[in-house]
Amino acid sequence: MRCSRFVPVLASLLAAGPVLAQTVDPGLAARFADLALACVHRPYPNKIAHVMQRDEDALPPSRLTPAFYGCFDWHSAVHGHWLLVRLLRTADDASWKPAARAALDRSLTVENLLAEVAYLEGEGRAAWERPYGLAWLLQLAVEVHEFDDPDARRWARAIEPLEDAVARRLAAWLPKLSHPNRTGEHSQTAFAFGLMLDWARARGQDAFAELVVERSRAFHVGDRDWPLRFEPGGQDFLSPGLAAADLMRRILPAEEFADWLGDALPGVPTDAAADGFLPVAVVTDRSDGKLAHLDGLNLSRAWMLEGIAAGLPEGDPRGPALRGAAGRHREAGLASVTGEHYEGGHWLGSFAVYLVTGRGLAAPR
Repeated sequence: MRCSRFVPVLASLLAAGPVLAQTVDPGLAARFADLALACVHRPYPNKIAHVMQRDEDALPPSRLTPAFYGCFDWHSAVHGHWLLVRLLRTADDASWKPAARAALDRSLTVENLLAEVAYLEGEGRAAWERPYGLAWLLQLAVEVHEFDDPDARRWARAIEPLEDAVARRLAAWLPKLSHPNRTGEHSQTAFAFGLMLDWARARGQDAFAELVVERSRAFHVGDRDWPLRFEPGGQDFLSPGLAAADLMRRILPAEEFADWLGDALPGVPTDAAADGFLPVAVVTDRSDGKLAHLDGLNLSRAWMLEGIAAGLPEGDPRGPALRGAAGRHREAGLASVTGEHYEGGHWLGSFAVYLVTGRGLAAPR
């Protein structure tokens, strides 16, 4: 545990306020990179969701999904790799970068990623990692494609078959989805739709983007009176209400979004001093993987609140309360990313990097 360098870096970051540019403090980047490097090739413990058709399917995770088998589960391995690429793009030269490149080189090979395609398309896996893990895979793909770097160009070519397979899987599913999943965990659709839409716009996938927009409007344009007072659930890491708003700010013009927000989340205060708005979630036991989800909730709430505020017209009276709540959640969330317990250490770094690099805010609209 190397927490001593983390605390002063965190204090300076918090004092600086929201980070909207694609930059991150070197000390903080090293802390988060260390967390990812400690898990992307760590095979156990492993929580595997694996449909078996025959005895021969009983294989270790590293054989089943050879690119993304670490970090406790498949989706965490995917966004652990995303974390490394994102930090390579956004942090200054640092001692951890050679190790990050080596880890990505080890995972993102043509052979490994074609094996991932074969696994994804195996019998009985139509709903596997849908939507959360598949949406993060698209984020990893767009990150390597946007990275102007010789290594990244190789990784981008290697990941394209899996990127295409995931996009086809999701494009076949979206028209059949009759209702949104308003949960606080992996099955939530609003958060995943935001990642999917950002990918589609960045990659010029216009038909896919139109499909996500159409489904998002169908599910959420009529949202009314979402009760934020009923959030969070005891093991949530995503807010259903805020995620829907963070999605719709990607879709609606500012004035229309302002009206929508008033109907959908009428509890957002116009009082800049409304310190009681959306209290920070408290984790009582970080060694419990489900209870530790609430640390992730604080991080995801922070970036969603920042996104919602950014989607409003300039001078909207709800902006100060939204940004104030975002700051409180940012502070609590970042302070929790220590790696003391693997239950949070294998994934919270990705959420922290998404927040401090403004990934969702930097996406094309």
